[in-house]
Amino acid sequence: MSKLVIVESPAKAKNIKGYLGKGYEVVASMGHVRDLPAARLSVDIANNFEPKYAVIKGKENFVKDLKKKADEADYVYLATDPDREGEAISWHLAYLLGLDLKEKNRVTFNEITKNGVKNGMAQPREIDIDFVNAQQARRILDRLIGYKLSPFISQKIRRGLSAGRVQSVALRLVVDRENEIRAFNPEEYWSIDAKFTNPPERKVFSAAIHSKNGEKIKIENKEQSDKILSDLDGAEYVVTGVKKGSRKKNPTPPFTTSTLQQEASRRLSFQARRTMKAAQELYEGLDAGELGTVGLITYMRTDSLRISEEARAAGNEYITNTYGEKYLPKKPRYYKSKSNIQDGHEAIRPSMPNVTPDSIKNYLTSDQYKIYKLIWERFIASLMEACQQETMKIEITAGDYVFTATGYTVKFDGFTALYEEKSDDEKSDSSAPLPAMKTGDVLKLKSILGNQHFTQPPARYTEASLTKALEENGVGRPSTYVTITSTILNREYVKREGKQFVPTELGEAVTKLLEERIPNIVNVKYTSKMETDLDKIDSGEKDYKSMIKLYYDEFEEPLEKAKADMQGVKIKLKEEETDIVCEKCGRNMIIKVGRFGKFLACPGYPECKNTKPLVFKTSAKCPECGGDVIEKKTKKGSTFFGCSNYPNCNFMTWDAPSDEVCPKCGKSLFKRRGNILYCPDTEGCGFTKPIPRKKKSDDE
Repeated sequence: MSKLVIVESPAKAKNIKGYLGKGYEVVASMGHVRDLPAARLSVDIANNFEPKYAVIKGKENFVKDLKKKADEADYVYLATDPDREGEAISWHLAYLLGLDLKEKNRVTFNEITKNGVKNGMAQPREIDIDFVNAQQARRILDRLIGYKLSPFISQKIRRGLSAGRVQSVALRLVVDRENEIRAFNPEEYWSIDAKFTNPPERKVFSAAIHSKNGEKIKIENKEQSDKILSDLDGAEYVVTGVKKGSRKKNPTPPFTTSTLQQEASRRLSFQARRTMKAAQELYEGLDAGELGTVGLITYMRTDSLRISEEARAAGNEYITNTYGEKYLPKKPRYYKSKSNIQDGHEAIRPSMPNVTPDSIKNYLTSDQYKIYKLIWERFIASLMEACQQETMKIEITAGDYVFTATGYTVKFDGFTALYEEKSDDEKSDSSAPLPAMKTGDVLKLKSILGNQHFTQPPARYTEASLTKALEENGVGRPSTYVTITSTILNREYVKREGKQFVPTELGEAVTKLLEERIPNIVNVKYTSKMETDLDKIDSGEKDYKSMIKLYYDEFEEPLEKAKADMQGVKIKLKEEETDIVCEKCGRNMIIKVGRFGKFLACPGYPECKNTKPLVFKTSAKCPECGGDVIEKKTKKGSTFFGCSNYPNCNFMTWDAPSDEVCPKCGKSLFKRRGNILYCPDTEGCGFTKPIPRKKKSDDE
């Protein structure tokens, strides 16, 4: 008796096959097998928005082979990922293979372990058509909006542009933040900061001026600061108040998709795509030595904070054995998820909490180890006792003025013995432990300074903080965060400056056009409401076709009006001038964007029609012929570097050239992964050297 199990990825197929053993054949669908064809709208608007699906181009033979295997099997299990998209893929597979939708052939694996696979196979169910329809509604709305909106902005701004339902809102957030920064007027303020000791102790501590005659001080300029410093000249500083207290600091919950991406960005400087790639590999399973081939974490696309009681018990056992019983809270800690989440599976956690990161480090890549360590530590810490701190606030009087100092000491470290979450605006801790003091102590002044400050504008979004903003505003879902940020970057609506997202002129023009003409598309609250309504399809509360009609009608009316009102109108973008001179007429050429990307054109068009490819020349020289090394793009947009003398010289590399030259042979050095500079000299120079890692600045 043979059984066919269909999953999404080859890595998962191989690992699940190992758990199921004989009698099972496990194959991978490689993601979607049927979708809305991209060459046309593929939605029959007149026929109640009926989607026109087709087998994805290039997968026809795969589907043919899969049908044959399904016909030969005694039973077919659909084991695609445990989310809406996975449910939809199973539904499409069932249609293509002629399976009965009422049959209990849908299985899900929250973790790719022996128990996880065994439990999943033991609980087959019918395909959840409400989940399928929720995914269909999003897919169809995205197609309708994208296909109707993209030609409009392409016609009005620049050929080849595109816009989407969720990405447009993300872009609006970035543009709005930039406008806030531009409109911000910094205000000057001053602080007066002193350093003291409490003899006979030598420990120096800091305090800042707080009030005068019982009223809080606001120092607006240098003159006011100097006046206060003059008043304090020769003053005696006496402790007039000591207030002690205690506070409890609780651990953060285990990771969701969003919080994992945010923490990996803050702590590891990982972009979201890199984080999710490593997490996907950890979930699908890998060779872990004596453990065999196993999935090390649960499913990594989730917004739930729930964990299983089995995982809790295993984590508690590890904590007790490693740290002792006092590190376990007296009552188990439960975290409350948001009301609008899918709770079909757990938070991201280690599938086997007793498997520590260091015990399997030798079997993981660097990225896999870092992400597993982050997930494992966060999960274990979330189960641990709170950190208990003893706080102290000191008031120091000097004449009419009062200074304050705050600090704390840790009475019990609790979860901080293992892990603490980083903050987006991590700053030095101003609450350092204070020396012992009592009322009446006369302090010794070590230094006192007036310091100038200016109020700061809000920070630009980073990938992490934009993901956080999208999540908090209810825009997008765990499976879409990476796509959202990568899309606005790839479309050149946003560019990176360090970690920060800065809107381009093009991005601002697109946002302004949509904001003025089709405001709902870039309205955060409207999109959030749409997401909430679409979520109601999951539970069967809403009909998905009715939901599509409602939101399509609200989109189509302002779009058609905008088309009529803007007939013949074209929004002009500022053209970037270069220092490259047109050899035909002597003008400086400008950068234009065409169907196949950027190119150089003469601004004298139509009198002068000269154009040429846009070449980004690096400072490196070709190691084979000495020509310039230039940056090039593949048809799919990937960057590589090659010789400007092509086709006479075929040198190319994926490694970025550096500004340095080889000290042995004088040829340009290139940078390979692992922060290594190397000499590509074909004659065998072999020189390499590591690139020193930059120290992180305080605001990173």
